[in-house]
Amino acid sequence: MALNILGLDVQKTEDLVNDLNVLLANFQVYYQNLRGIHWNIKGKGFFELHTKFEELYNDSQIKIDEIAERVLTLGGEPLHTFEDYIANAKVPVGKHISKDEKAVALIVSSISELLKLERTLLDKAGDANDEGTNAMMSDLISEQEKTVWMMNAWLGK
Repeated sequence: MALNILGLDVQKTEDLVNDLNVLLANFQVYYQNLRGIHWNIKGKGFFELHTKFEELYNDSQIKIDEIAERVLTLGGEPLHTFEDYIANAKVPVGKHISKDEKAVALIVSSISELLKLERTLLDKAGDANDEGTNAMMSDLISEQEKTVWMMNAWLGK
């Protein structure tokens, strides 16, 4: 088994880099969704949701950078084109969304897709003994589960 400079199996690391790039692409789509609903939200909940969506997209921007830096740490190159993002997108693309419930439902469905990708990465990182990626996925999952709970509570679910 060949090891890289971090002491991780080369083949397993390449697989993790590919999956991290898929996660990165999906976070970029999620980020654009958040920007769009932030800009276009209308209705009585405008002030509350406009602020919340801005908080979420600012947070996503930080996470996008962290994921890209993890790809680089593992010796890969982060995806960085819209073409790559769309080709790897599992997160639904939100378009023409201005209604509060539809916007919040988009966030829930988007995070649900991100969680699937993150859980796969968590399993693979554990198998590869990659504690850095493992810790990142664990933190993302914990935080996003809470966000889903809060958004579903707002939706009355």
